[in-house]
Amino acid sequence: MKVKFLLDAKDSTDVISQLADALYKQGYVNADYKQAVLDREKVYPTGLPSGDICVAVPHTDVKYVKKPAIVFASLKKAVDFANMADKSQTVSVRFVAMLAMKEPHSQVTLLQNLMQLFQKQDYLQKLIEIDDSEKLYQELKDYFK
Repeated sequence: MKVKFLLDAKDSTDVISQLADALYKQGYVNADYKQAVLDREKVYPTGLPSGDICVAVPHTDVKYVKKPAIVFASLKKAVDFANMADKSQTVSVRFVAMLAMKEPHSQVTLLQNLMQLFQKQDYLQKLIEIDDSEKLYQELKDYFK
């Protein structure tokens, strides 16, 4: 698990690019991962209207992943992602969990756990108010124990 604290991004492409670049620089994904996530996002958007604090879960096929990781980002300002239920609509996202999973079945389990987290609006509010990446990392690490 990696945490990118208070990411400043101009749009969803910028969010995905910054997070994918961080995963690539740290050796978690291969060079094609970023483009694969961007391409997948166009066809299968990941904006989730989860309440007052909306989230996005960009990811792609396991073949682009060298070793598993999740990178979380709290966004300084909301960024529009296409709605996963209706890509003609947008969702104003404040929290992102980008997945880099090595095994397809682990992605399903992880997505189920993340969906439970995203339904807890009070907890999401707590996460986006944390102003230190180490504290955010520890909070999420404790949550996923």
